[in-house]
Amino acid sequence: MTGFEFIVLALATFRLTHLIVFDTITGFLRAPFIEVEEEVWEDGIVDEIVHVKGKGVRRFIGELISCYWCTGVWSAIIVYISYYFIPTIAYPIIIILALAAVSSIIHVMINKWSI
Repeated sequence: MTGFEFIVLALATFRLTHLIVFDTITGFLRAPFIEVEEEVWEDGIVDEIVHVKGKGVRRFIGELISCYWCTGVWSAIIVYISYYFIPTIAYPIIIILALAAVSSIIHVMINKWSI
Protein backbone atom coordinates (compact mmCIF):
# COMPACT_ATOMS: atom_id res chain seq x y z
CA MET A 1 0.00 0.00 0.00
CA THR A 2 1.39 3.39 -0.94
CA GLY A 3 1.36 6.37 1.39
CA PHE A 4 -1.22 8.06 -0.85
CA GLU A 5 -3.54 5.04 -0.68
CA PHE A 6 -3.19 4.96 3.09
CA ILE A 7 -4.11 8.64 3.42
CA VAL A 8 -7.11 8.28 1.10
CA LEU A 9 -8.37 5.20 2.96
CA ALA A 10 -7.80 6.91 6.33
CA LEU A 11 -9.74 9.99 5.26
CA ALA A 12 -12.57 7.86 3.86
CA THR A 13 -12.68 5.87 7.11
CA PHE A 14 -12.80 9.08 9.16
CA ARG A 15 -15.68 10.46 7.08
CA LEU A 16 -17.65 7.19 7.07
CA THR A 17 -17.27 6.91 10.84
CA HIS A 18 -18.43 10.49 11.36
CA LEU A 19 -21.35 9.91 8.99
CA ILE A 20 -22.51 6.88 10.96
CA VAL A 21 -21.95 8.20 14.49
CA PHE A 22 -22.62 11.95 14.35
CA ASP A 23 -24.26 13.30 11.20
CA THR A 24 -27.90 14.37 11.30
CA ILE A 25 -28.61 12.81 7.91
CA THR A 26 -28.08 9.31 9.35
CA GLY A 27 -30.00 9.97 12.57
CA PHE A 28 -32.88 7.82 11.34
CA LEU A 29 -30.50 4.84 11.21
CA ARG A 30 -29.37 5.42 14.80
CA ALA A 31 -32.87 6.13 16.18
CA PRO A 32 -33.92 2.48 16.71
CA PHE A 33 -30.74 1.85 18.72
CA ILE A 34 -29.91 5.03 20.65
CA GLU A 35 -31.62 8.04 22.15
CA VAL A 36 -29.80 11.36 22.53
CA GLU A 37 -30.75 13.72 25.34
CA GLU A 38 -29.41 17.27 25.53
CA GLU A 39 -28.51 18.81 28.87
CA VAL A 40 -27.90 22.56 29.03
CA TRP A 41 -25.64 23.81 31.82
CA GLU A 42 -25.95 27.21 33.50
CA ASP A 43 -22.96 28.53 31.55
CA GLY A 44 -24.67 27.67 28.24
CA ILE A 45 -22.65 24.55 27.44
CA VAL A 46 -24.79 21.82 25.89
CA ASP A 47 -23.92 18.19 26.63
CA GLU A 48 -25.39 15.31 24.67
CA ILE A 49 -26.12 12.19 26.69
CA VAL A 50 -26.51 9.00 24.67
CA HIS A 51 -28.76 6.24 25.98
CA VAL A 52 -28.50 2.86 24.31
CA LYS A 53 -31.85 1.13 23.77
CA GLY A 54 -32.88 -2.48 24.12
CA LYS A 55 -31.09 -5.73 24.83
CA GLY A 56 -29.18 -8.33 22.86
CA VAL A 57 -28.38 -7.48 19.24
CA ARG A 58 -30.24 -4.16 19.41
CA ARG A 59 -28.12 -3.08 22.39
CA PHE A 60 -24.93 -4.35 20.72
CA ILE A 61 -25.61 -2.26 17.61
CA GLY A 62 -26.49 0.74 19.79
CA GLU A 63 -23.22 0.41 21.71
CA LEU A 64 -21.34 0.08 18.42
CA ILE A 65 -22.80 3.12 16.67
CA SER A 66 -22.63 5.34 19.74
CA CYS A 67 -18.85 4.84 20.03
CA TYR A 68 -16.75 6.44 17.32
CA TRP A 69 -13.73 4.33 18.32
CA CYS A 70 -15.72 1.12 17.79
CA THR A 71 -17.41 2.32 14.62
CA GLY A 72 -14.04 3.53 13.32
CA VAL A 73 -12.60 0.04 13.49
CA TRP A 74 -15.53 -1.45 11.59
CA SER A 75 -15.53 1.41 9.10
CA ALA A 76 -11.83 0.81 8.46
CA ILE A 77 -12.50 -2.89 7.86
CA ILE A 78 -15.32 -2.10 5.44
CA VAL A 79 -13.29 0.52 3.55
CA TYR A 80 -10.18 -1.67 3.34
CA ILE A 81 -11.93 -4.87 2.27
CA SER A 82 -14.13 -3.10 -0.28
CA TYR A 83 -11.10 -1.27 -1.70
CA TYR A 84 -9.28 -4.54 -2.35
CA PHE A 85 -12.14 -6.87 -3.29
CA ILE A 86 -14.56 -4.61 -5.18
CA PRO A 87 -12.42 -1.67 -6.28
CA THR A 88 -14.59 -0.75 -9.26
CA ILE A 89 -17.52 -0.01 -6.98
CA ALA A 90 -15.63 1.06 -3.86
CA TYR A 91 -13.00 3.41 -5.27
CA PRO A 92 -15.36 6.21 -6.37
CA ILE A 93 -17.18 6.06 -3.02
CA ILE A 94 -13.88 6.08 -1.12
CA ILE A 95 -12.65 9.10 -3.09
CA ILE A 96 -15.91 10.97 -2.38
CA LEU A 97 -15.68 10.16 1.34
CA ALA A 98 -12.01 11.24 1.42
CA LEU A 99 -12.78 14.52 -0.34
CA ALA A 100 -15.64 15.17 2.08
CA ALA A 101 -13.28 14.46 4.99
CA VAL A 102 -10.74 16.98 3.71
CA SER A 103 -13.53 19.50 3.25
CA SER A 104 -14.72 18.92 6.83
CA ILE A 105 -11.21 19.36 8.19
CA ILE A 106 -10.76 22.61 6.23
CA HIS A 107 -14.10 23.94 7.51
CA VAL A 108 -13.15 23.20 11.12
CA MET A 109 -9.76 24.87 10.67
CA ILE A 110 -11.29 27.98 9.09
CA ASN A 111 -13.93 28.26 11.81
CA LYS A 112 -11.27 27.89 14.51
CA TRP A 113 -8.98 30.51 13.00
CA SER A 114 -11.73 33.03 12.30
CA ILE A 115 -12.88 33.24 15.92
